[in-house]
Amino acid sequence: MSIPPPLPPEQGAGPLPVPAPFVAPTEDASLLATRCPGCGSQLGFAAGTSSMRCLMCGYFAEIAHDPDATVDEHDYETWARNNAGRAVASLGGHVLRCEGCGATTESTAISSSCQFCGGHLVGITPTEGVIPPEAVVPFALDHAKAREAFTTWVSSRFFGPRALKDVDAEESLRGTYLPYWTFDARTTSEYEGQRGDDYTVKVDDDRTETRTEWSRRSGTVRRTFDDIVVPGSAQLTPKEARGAGSADLVKAQPYRAEYVAGFSTVRYDVDPPRGLERAKAVMASTIRNDVEHAIGGDHQRISEIRTAYAAVMFKLVLMPFWIATYMYAGKQWQVVINASTGKVTGKHPVSPIKVALTVLAGIILLVVVAILYAKSRT
Repeated sequence: MSIPPPLPPEQGAGPLPVPAPFVAPTEDASLLATRCPGCGSQLGFAAGTSSMRCLMCGYFAEIAHDPDATVDEHDYETWARNNAGRAVASLGGHVLRCEGCGATTESTAISSSCQFCGGHLVGITPTEGVIPPEAVVPFALDHAKAREAFTTWVSSRFFGPRALKDVDAEESLRGTYLPYWTFDARTTSEYEGQRGDDYTVKVDDDRTETRTEWSRRSGTVRRTFDDIVVPGSAQLTPKEARGAGSADLVKAQPYRAEYVAGFSTVRYDVDPPRGLERAKAVMASTIRNDVEHAIGGDHQRISEIRTAYAAVMFKLVLMPFWIATYMYAGKQWQVVINASTGKVTGKHPVSPIKVALTVLAGIILLVVVAILYAKSRT
């Protein structure tokens, strides 16, 4: 016997009943069921909650979690031995069948929308050879809050043209999960360099001089790295990725397909070896600081650092972003909103008139200050 979905609450009505765990049976093992059991409309993950919600009737149900589920990591050396020479770009996509209209779509995306009816497509059977996500940081900002963040960001662009404030990102604002790699490693770094110690000598009766005495140094530093995060996709430029930042991994949940229902999810195109190289570049900065600290003194010269990596582990995490793309003056502009932290980054057009007026105002101010200074000296 099926339980009818609760009706949407009326003005002043009490809260909805406590939802039952969401269980999505489907005949197709490669597709997550996203039809509302009450009205047949679309179920999608509700940002900022832990439930699936119907877009039409308000039905909602908590996502059922396996209490024993954990976020596992992969041993890099084992993976590399078993996947030598394999690149994700050489692997095909998978075929998804829309639960609504029955149309089939071949895609490399983990989740997307049906091109015919707009229904939610979520694949739950990964393509052979493709590393599935181990964790997901769910959307914390819903569409309304993302639109508000976009509007606030646009309004704060001082050098933006006045018409920029009229830009509406309503239609272009899309929720997207992007893949990120995290890497763990234990490093042992042997270094060679020089330590500089300052000392003062008296040059004459009224003057002293600081000189540096250099001595050779060598040794070993060790460091354990945990969850070094690097992008797993070229969807964002390196500058955009740094500006938007990554999500708080403390909020990560073991991956479940329900979290991506209603959002697009990009498959990684940065393979683990390239991801590891990027992670090593991040680690190198910390290792260099460790070496400088170990050398000590007032100055350090590092001639060589040789680092060995052990116990390298990695995993794939999906992180949430709202991406707004808008047209202005015949050019496309993109703004990225981190749907976990709320941070906004992006490019925007600049008003030449505002820039010119600002420069002119600065020149006038300098002239006024110079005149006042000259009068004070007379």
